[in-house]
Amino acid sequence: QVHLVESGGGLVQGGGSLRLSCAASGRTFSGYAMGWFRQAPGKERDIVAAISWSGYTLYYADSVKGRFTISRDNAKNTVYLQMSSLKPEDTAVYYCAAGLGVPSVSRAAYDYWGQGTQVTVSS
Repeated sequence: QVHLVESGGGLVQGGGSLRLSCAASGRTFSGYAMGWFRQAPGKERDIVAAISWSGYTLYYADSVKGRFTISRDNAKNTVYLQMSSLKPEDTAVYYCAAGLGVPSVSRAAYDYWGQGTQVTVSS
């Protein structure tokens, strides 16, 4: 069992920045790809970014390319999402997820999920 806890969400003005963190505990973090997803009210939970265990394979949704950066520190069992140039449409609950194997855009590929952290971007 991998336990994930997100932090760093909050209210920010448009154009601002936030850094989300996801700390993992429990069984070994080794070998797990990590993903950040987000879900706005009334919408599906969609992929934002994903990163392989090594950190060499990255994926970004088109809507966040050039603005968000995913990274991880395996020594700290933590994955990050640096968000810049935030827009009101980035408002959502952000979830981190862990899954064995290559990073995936599919929710089904992830076995463990955090409880989510709210990000609200004002216009």
